This record gives sequence, C-alpha cells and structure tokens, in this order.
Amino acid sequence: MAFMREAVAVQTMAVDGHLGPVRRIGVFRALVLGDLLCATPALYRLRQRFPGARITLIGLPWARDWVRRQACVDDFLAFPGHPGLPEREVDEAAWPGFLAEVHALRLDLLLQLHGSGSLTNSLVAGWGARHVAAFHEPGAPPPEARLGVPWPTRGTEVERMLRLVDVFGLPEAMHADTRHALAFPLAPEDREQAGGLLARAGLAGRPYVCVHAGAQLPSRRWPVERFAEVVRAVVARGLPVVLTGVPGEAELLARVQALAGVPCVNLCGHTTLWSLGALIEGARLLLCNDTGVSHVAAALGTPSVVVSSGADVARWAPHDAVTHPVLWSDQPCRPCAYAVCPHGHACALAVQSAAVIERVHAQLARAPIAAV
Repeated sequence: MAFMREAVAVQTMAVDGHLGPVRRIGVFRALVLGDLLCATPALYRLRQRFPGARITLIGLPWARDWVRRQACVDDFLAFPGHPGLPEREVDEAAWPGFLAEVHALRLDLLLQLHGSGSLTNSLVAGWGARHVAAFHEPGAPPPEARLGVPWPTRGTEVERMLRLVDVFGLPEAMHADTRHALAFPLAPEDREQAGGLLARAGLAGRPYVCVHAGAQLPSRRWPVERFAEVVRAVVARGLPVVLTGVPGEAELLARVQALAGVPCVNLCGHTTLWSLGALIEGARLLLCNDTGVSHVAAALGTPSVVVSSGADVARWAPHDAVTHPVLWSDQPCRPCAYAVCPHGHACALAVQSAAVIERVHAQLARAPIAAV
C-alpha cells in the first residue's frame, strides 16, 4: 500500500508539473438528471483536488438551476447541442455565442465527462482549453496522453467518472463511505411545496409510497399494467400511493391510476424537480424504472425498488443494493440501444409483478416509519 501511495504521488507530481496553474476548469457533461447525479462524486473530488479553481459545468439548459445548488460547481454554460448527440435538438443559432463564451472562460483545464470520446473529444478540442482530460476509445489517442483514461467498460457510472478525476491524484482523499455519495440538495421551500401538495391531498403527516412509472425512453419503462398491480398491493397494505411524473407522462400515469382501480394521489405535472425530490425524501419507498428519480432516492437515502428494462444494470444500479434493490432480467440484447424496443420488450416482461410486490413488501417491512 505504501508503495502504491508513493507511485501515485510521483504520477501526481508529474501531472502537476505538466498542468501549471489551474484557476479555471470546465466540465463537459451535457446529459440528463441521472447522468449528472452520478457525476457529482467526481465533481466533488475535482473540487477537493483544485479548491481554489473556478469550476464551470457545460451542460444541458435544465442543469442551470441544479448548478446553483451544488457546492462543487461555480458557474454554468448551456451547451447548444450537436447533431451526433441525442440529448437535445441542436440550436444552430446559439453556436457562435456559445463558442465565444467558452473561449472567454480561458480554461486552464477542461474535463470531457461526456462518454467515450469517440465524438466529444474532437468537439471539445476546439474550445480553447489549455489542457484537456478525457476518456478515449481503446486504440484512439486522447487529447493529451498524460490526461487520458481509456473508456471504462466495467464499474458503475459513478466509479467510471471518478477514474478520470483520479488522474489528478488524491486517491484516498474521499472516505470510502462518501466516495459514491450523490448530491441532491433540497431547500426549505422545496419541502414546503411538497408538504402543501400532500396536505391538499389529505396526506399531511401520513406515510406514503411514491410510484414513478415514467422514463425518458419507452424501452426503459416497465408495463403500466404491472405498475398498477403493485399500486393495488400497496394500497391493500394500508399505505397511500402518490403517483409522480413530468407533464408529458400524464396519460401514462392516468392509465396506471385507472388500471389500479384504487384511490391514489396523482401529482404528475404538479411538482418542480426539487419538490419532487422532497416528495421522494418524505416517502416510505419509491417504486420506479431505472431512470433519474432512482438516483434522487439514492442521493436522499429513501429506500427504493427499481425495475430495470434495457439498461446496463452493472453500470447504472445504485451503489447500495440493500436499500435500492434492482429487479431485472438478463437478455442477449442488453444493454438496449433503442428508444422503442423492436424485440417484444422481453427484458421488461420477464420481471413479474409478483416479484416486484414481494420486494416492495420486504422493503416496507425494513424501512422505519418516520415520526410525524
């Protein structure tokens, strides 16, 4: 162990000498909620490594408010999209202004945390950073040899993102318990808004279960009929169910509610991202697909049951498998590359309602009821 620490120290000194002063850092990760949450340990690690630097996240527009709440990031710059990246429609008119802004940052260091680098490394190369740390495909040269990391094919997304930051040293700077910790800071007004929604639904001070049946891609959604079966089982247990989702999922959640045939509170479209987080924080349990809210529950410590359809479970499952068990079926086509499954959605259909109900009951039995 001592030898390993000395070897890392030598490597870090070499990197430090190569970097020179690092006062301005950019991080490119223009992705959705779960992806960004999984990068927070790497961002906090980066803050520890360069405590005096100003860190700017280059991300999707929705993340501007997220940045305001994070102690690990100082500024935000909206990425206007790219034809090869599917996360948002390209805003061609915004590109000249974006390039002017990113060059004006005069970055000493830019981290490419947006995938394997097959497209993004050439993209960020034109942003004027003095140094670029990046993942790269096997056999493809990184922007800078000393700051390149071959794209990891194993490990959780949290662990993969940390590998790039580990290039800068301090491998033991974070305690083992916090190295995988996600961050979703809530404010008092978020809890007040959530409390108001619950009070108007007659659930003030009562334990409840959140059910989030949506996901960004249809291929990642467990069937609504099966969510409805679990809702019935939870209500039969004597716990109210709160349905949550974004406005575009209103029809999907209305189907869950109708198929369940039992009273439940449908708050789809009535929450902000942050009041949704507060609802999840106060819940006895969250039942969801493998989507962003599963990482919100992991960040807030709320027990969950996650049904994973199509995704790479080893990469995206929460670190604490006891508090956040994932039910899934191995299929030869996983991980899925489709927005809509062309193979009959076997991975989702193989996860039976009875198995999910059994796991939900087990989680509720072990989860303490919060004092009211």
